[in-house]
Amino acid sequence: MLPVAILAGGLARRLRPITETIPKALVEVAGKPFIFHQLERLRSEGVSQVVLCLGHLGERIVEAVGDGSGVGLTVDYSFDGDKLLGTGGALRQALPKLGSAFFVLYGDSYLRCPFCDVCDAFVRSEKPALMTVLKNEGQWDRSNVVFRDGRLVRYDKRETSADMIYVDYGLSVIRAAILANQASTEVFDLADTFMDLSRAGQLAGYEVGERFYEIGSLNGLRETEEYLLGLGT
Repeated sequence: MLPVAILAGGLARRLRPITETIPKALVEVAGKPFIFHQLERLRSEGVSQVVLCLGHLGERIVEAVGDGSGVGLTVDYSFDGDKLLGTGGALRQALPKLGSAFFVLYGDSYLRCPFCDVCDAFVRSEKPALMTVLKNEGQWDRSNVVFRDGRLVRYDKRETSADMIYVDYGLSVIRAAILANQASTEVFDLADTFMDLSRAGQLAGYEVGERFYEIGSLNGLRETEEYLLGLGT
């Protein structure tokens, strides 16, 4: 199984005042800090190596998670430094700790898609990156993907159109080479890299069937807690 990079360095402004003193990853959800729900989910999918990309209050996450042995994983850390580098910049910073290809997951997402199947689809695609997508039709977030006949036609989170009925599900696979040429201190958004790849026909897609859960907003936090309590995790 490929390693997983978790992007968990944001300021979490939408969850304030909860996140004024703790990072979003440590917000309690269904009885424990959210990061542990994520890590346990990854372990259940066969993941063994995780790199947490951290920024705001990241030291608190290191103190809580340690080397990951408590949840049966190997966990390492990459810090943005004095300034936030954006999602793309944070991954570029973490490349020395990741392999030639890796999963990317956001630090506020709880996803139940089959990681092995996603990885297999990525390998078969022979493309530099793959994005999981969900037929959303504007239901859980603003749709931003055109996906037809098993092919990702276009991804654009800024200029959406009526034929975009799918949304970026929140799990991707990328080859390190597409980020390696970026300056190590450059601030950039992974979404821009994905948009450029989609325009060039180089972004593969994999459709999932179950909705995502996230704690990026107070409403999302409430829904995610209800869901996890229902699972008994």
